[in-house]
Amino acid sequence: MSAHEVTTDWATIQRVILPSQDQPDTVSLYVDAGTASGIRLRENDELARTPKLPEQKLQMFSSGSREAHFEDLLTRHSMRVRSGEQISFGTYFNAFPASYWRRWTDVRDVRLVVSTSGTGTVTVYKSNARGSVQRVDGKHVDGTATSVFDLTLQPFGDGGWYWFDLAASTGELLLENGEWQAGSSRVSKGQVTLQITTMNKPDFCLNNARILAENPTVLENVKEILIVDQGTHKVEAEDGYAAVKDSLGGKLRVINQANLGGSGGFARGMYESVENGSDYVLLLDDDIVVEPESIVRLLTFADHCRKPTIVGGHMFDLYNRSVLHTFGEVVDPFRIVPALPHADMETRHDFSIANLRQTAWLHRRVDVDYNGWWMCLIPTEVIREIGLSLPLFIKWDDAEYGLRAREAGFATVSLPGAAVWHVSWIDKDDLVGWQAYFHERNRLITTLIHSPYPKGGRVLRESVQADVKHLVSMQYFTEHGRIEALKDLFKGPQELHRVLGTKLPEINALKASYPDAQLKDDVNDFPAPKLGRGPMGGTVVGMPSKKELIPWGIKTVARQLIKAPGPESAERPQGYLAHRDNRWFRVAHYDSVVVSNAEGTGASWYQRDPKKLKSMLTEATRLHLQLFREWDKLARQYRDAVAEISSLESWKKTFEANSEDKS
Repeated sequence: MSAHEVTTDWATIQRVILPSQDQPDTVSLYVDAGTASGIRLRENDELARTPKLPEQKLQMFSSGSREAHFEDLLTRHSMRVRSGEQISFGTYFNAFPASYWRRWTDVRDVRLVVSTSGTGTVTVYKSNARGSVQRVDGKHVDGTATSVFDLTLQPFGDGGWYWFDLAASTGELLLENGEWQAGSSRVSKGQVTLQITTMNKPDFCLNNARILAENPTVLENVKEILIVDQGTHKVEAEDGYAAVKDSLGGKLRVINQANLGGSGGFARGMYESVENGSDYVLLLDDDIVVEPESIVRLLTFADHCRKPTIVGGHMFDLYNRSVLHTFGEVVDPFRIVPALPHADMETRHDFSIANLRQTAWLHRRVDVDYNGWWMCLIPTEVIREIGLSLPLFIKWDDAEYGLRAREAGFATVSLPGAAVWHVSWIDKDDLVGWQAYFHERNRLITTLIHSPYPKGGRVLRESVQADVKHLVSMQYFTEHGRIEALKDLFKGPQELHRVLGTKLPEINALKASYPDAQLKDDVNDFPAPKLGRGPMGGTVVGMPSKKELIPWGIKTVARQLIKAPGPESAERPQGYLAHRDNRWFRVAHYDSVVVSNAEGTGASWYQRDPKKLKSMLTEATRLHLQLFREWDKLARQYRDAVAEISSLESWKKTFEANSEDKS
């Protein structure tokens, strides 16, 4: 029976895919060598609950697993299994996330169709929410064959996946094609606007455009590819732009506008998708590499959801491509900070060390509050009902939108098997420098709008603690930005659109007054430290315990206020600190120190200034007391303004005022 005959009444919802030839370091995300029985999981999740696995446990955890042969990957959908070997598709990109389809769609039965040539076996497995592996079915194949398996989603209430393995007999077994199908009469296909917001990363933008052009089947339901260019190095001026545009068959459009931050760029994508009649907008960061099949998977899943649903993809580390940043995120309502959905979850999980079949917690379904806008599909029906992004420039726009959608009855799903590669957070430190303003202001705005607790729960207390940490760390430019954020909060929500394009230049203009904001490429550009072992005699300083924290803070602040720094500290630093050692409880003991940044591209000279500490601490305390007194009034003010400041009409005025396009 041919593949066409067995799939007449069924439509593909997920295809088996394999990595491109230039990504050998991602093989573990697509295929896994070895038998499932050799690495059957322990059902007590003991190993999965250990955040840092001891070496001997890690070896036991991954026993039986080995690398697949990269040269056996023939095309994007076919591969060779060598004689006597077994290959599993129980992997991130090729296992079927059954529990997500069970929870969010009306699909209750799926069909697996596997086309092979050669002699061997096709075996279907499933897992439960505890991560235990269970054999479902299997077939012996000989010659050219199409194996069909009808499977139910009923047992997947809390978690679990389906996948299949191939085992070759005395000769090679070739996978020609594999796909998961659902009843084709259930849904119609929606059209999506694929939108990228960029700021001086034209090379990344064109690279992703080329990837899309090389995968034309991905573009079948893409209405438009829209690049919102907010930089000075324009995408349209990049070498190769014209060729890429031609290869996309008229689907690529570039909008040039002033720098309105991520929220301004993504809001433009939302706005244009409503205007052009799309069913969805897919928001993408610019500094990513996209797995193109993810676009099809997000769109297919969203089409099948019972009601309009935001569907996002995961983020892998661009520079360590088998490492997943996180499997899903929620917002801690008491603290208004990103948090993991459950205690078993591990951040920065490396699939090359422990793959899907070897990691119990990955089999538990994760329900989230929001998905990062590195890759996030939003139905235009949701946009019409709750509006666009808040005009926050950067930070908290994606989380706030997810919370707003949830309150309106629209869920967010972070869908396994859909992902991009993006620069990891460990290579950034966006809590200091110019970004501190946006973190502070936007976290407080999100708290005012969404916190269910009086006075925002623990947010104000943590904000004060952060002020003290920055000040005793001599991060005066950072603290100036945080104080400006508090002041601007009192100006009300109507100011957000007005300052969207001007606030960043205003903050950057303050850098000249602060040594800690002066970044130099080479540490040799700073005076050499005086010979010595540092302020604590070279002793490694640990973080104070919770019991000691308040007395330590009072003592440290008092010392920094009363004791003047030595005159030599303004002439020569007391030492150098690598970024990983730049911890507030350690830096607080210095009068003068050179500190490298997270990216490793430069360093700054921190110099203690008791006058700045006193004035800034006084001002921050005053503003927090005012915020505490006026909290309820401000909360009502911001909540009442959400509908207006996120509306298409308000954003249209902002776009028109900040357009750089001449046409």
